[in-house]
Amino acid sequence: MAFSRLSPAAQKQLLDAVVASSHKKPGAPPPVIVFDLDGTLFDNRPRSLAILHELASRWREREPEAATSLARATSEQLAYLLTESLANVGVTRTDLVAEAEVFWRERFFVDQYLKHDQPLAGAVQFAKDCYAAGALLVYFTGRDLPLMGAGTFASLRDSGFPIGVVGTELVLKPDAAMPDEAFKRLIGPDLARVGDVIAIFDNEPGNCNVLGEHFTSADSCFVDTQHLPGAPALAPSVKVIVDFQR
Repeated sequence: MAFSRLSPAAQKQLLDAVVASSHKKPGAPPPVIVFDLDGTLFDNRPRSLAILHELASRWREREPEAATSLARATSEQLAYLLTESLANVGVTRTDLVAEAEVFWRERFFVDQYLKHDQPLAGAVQFAKDCYAAGALLVYFTGRDLPLMGAGTFASLRDSGFPIGVVGTELVLKPDAAMPDEAFKRLIGPDLARVGDVIAIFDNEPGNCNVLGEHFTSADSCFVDTQHLPGAPALAPSVKVIVDFQR
């Protein structure tokens, strides 16, 4: 599905306006900005790439052709679905795809590999500017607390995002088995307890729509990186950006 992205000038105008709105007004609740993580603040393709390169090392003796294909893979070849990523680099044999899926899943959703994620262009500075202006930052992610909590905190900290200080919150799923959209639909309204939600950033159209329904005065922003296939159409009010460059 193709989305109508804002022009670079319009994207800058939108993001600058969010920063400007981050100043707390006397007597008003604090402004809150809600960020998803995977595909929103972070490009997680390098995480998948590191896992596939690790698998390539394991396959080097047993499956040299497939190992070579994986070793040559780049982040740009990786798609949302692992099967599509493998096809893009030339690994299509059914048994190898099944083995790769197990290998990848055992590693992608755990703390140790989150260090490979890379912030999207402009994301760190934008978050810092919003925080410095006075906004409360809520990292509202589909990652789960038991398997990814410590790694997520460390990844945010080491990348330079405000975290672990007054005015920041990290909200994770209690259980990895809980679907992301169900989690955000259930917990989303509770974000009002923190303050006045003025902006929402997410890479899933469904989440942008759901949160936009709860916070009608907020700028709901879809970050057009990768998203779940078969996602719903965006609500007309949702704005589309590609990253956080200004």
